Amino acid sequence: MTDLTALTLDEARKGLIEGKFTSVELTKAHLTAMEAARPLNAYVLETPEKALEMAAASDARRANGKAGRLEGIPLGIKDLFATEGTRTTACSRILGNFVPKYESTVTSQLFRDGAVMLGKLNNDEFAMGSSNETSAFGPVVNPLKPANWDTAKAKSALASDRKGLLVPGGSSGGSSAAVAANLCLGATATDTGGSIRQPAAFTGTVGIKPTYGRCSRWGIVAFASSLDQAGPIAKTVRDAAVLLTSMAGHDPKDSTSVEMAVPDFEAAVGKSVAGKTIGIPKEYRVDGMPAEIEALWHKGAEMLKAAGAKVVDVSLPHTKYALPAYYIVAPAEASSNLARYDGVRYGLRVPGKDIVDLYEKTRAAGFGREVKRRIMIGTYVLSAGYYDAYYLRAQKIRTLIKKDFEDVYAQGVDAILTPATPSAAFGIAEKADADPVEMYLNDIFTVTVNMAGLPGLALPGGTDASGLPLGLQLIGRPFDEETLFSLGSVIEDQVGRVTTAKWW
Repeated sequence: MTDLTALTLDEARKGLIEGKFTSVELTKAHLTAMEAARPLNAYVLETPEKALEMAAASDARRANGKAGRLEGIPLGIKDLFATEGTRTTACSRILGNFVPKYESTVTSQLFRDGAVMLGKLNNDEFAMGSSNETSAFGPVVNPLKPANWDTAKAKSALASDRKGLLVPGGSSGGSSAAVAANLCLGATATDTGGSIRQPAAFTGTVGIKPTYGRCSRWGIVAFASSLDQAGPIAKTVRDAAVLLTSMAGHDPKDSTSVEMAVPDFEAAVGKSVAGKTIGIPKEYRVDGMPAEIEALWHKGAEMLKAAGAKVVDVSLPHTKYALPAYYIVAPAEASSNLARYDGVRYGLRVPGKDIVDLYEKTRAAGFGREVKRRIMIGTYVLSAGYYDAYYLRAQKIRTLIKKDFEDVYAQGVDAILTPATPSAAFGIAEKADADPVEMYLNDIFTVTVNMAGLPGLALPGGTDASGLPLGLQLIGRPFDEETLFSLGSVIEDQVGRVTTAKWW
């Protein structure tokens, strides 16, 4: 019998329609796979009873001719999305066993269309990280294995501290690992500076950060409100398009949600790209870029050119300021957003001799090291005497970055092609224990997209010398995700999917 977990979302959808299997059977197969793959630490909470209940209800709707777009499809939900009646922690001790009495807009729309929730996925604490090592539940393991992998040694590490194994990227590492390991047919994720695209690149999956405002942020635990955006991680470009169609849409509960019709993104997959103009920004050729990343980038451009697209050089002159500006804006907003976690209303509470002592003890015990670091940076740049020197200057740079893209698109460029990351996946504890700036540099190709509010798609473009995936990134015009799906499908047709052996 076919391994139901190896199917793509599109293949599973067709199988359900044709009656080859039921949603209950599909869900049970994934629950069994999740149990076997627990050492990967992709899920922080499994919800088998809820999943089977939702799957049975889905099968009943299908039998009554009321099937939705995602009817019966098992998904993983990042632990940043509030799920009614199901624990949501943002993978932080400070939220403890918080159980929301409401559902995030994005998940409610997925469930509206018939999706089944398998459980909550691991992520960096409050989405702050690039490797999924800051989670209070511990690091997630990338299921992909390099060539010449010492399986016995890897299994030993998996059973202990996981050091030496590969990170899945962050902050949506649980989402990317679960999709790559066939533990769900797709997953929700969020992207503040690359947290969908970077983990997709590290695991050979497909991730899209839509235009800011395309998906509602209501019910998603906030990190940096002007940068956060929800999106999917999936096995293929088509699967990502299907998921985004359900996730997107105007929400009156979110003032940043744009009132705009949601296209049928799936219809753009496979569409001709002949006549499209693709920009190659010279500023993304950074010092020390590995030759294999440069070669990958050139190869991607040649694929698009062969499909009829025109490739031109472009300039985004303020790119070099993007990363430092981002690490002022994002921590500043985080400092403000995380002030609500005080031990008074919900989550962890550490008693103190007075209210100030309670605040201090609760936040000291509840927040992890990286979150504390960013709160301190954010508080500093917002403080009197430094606000003008740092925060306002960073916002001015952000405006210039946005204008760079606008100028390029005004010249007739339809999308921009760049690498997604400066390297393949690295080892657990390899960078987390070193200078934090080295970890931040993993977002060097992705933060500009968030600073400008643009859509960005990451997908496999090839592999490195050890067989690990390397990702390409396509950056589009505002609210033109369709072009990214068309271009992405061209590259995917040439490169193919990255599959993983279940060595754990």
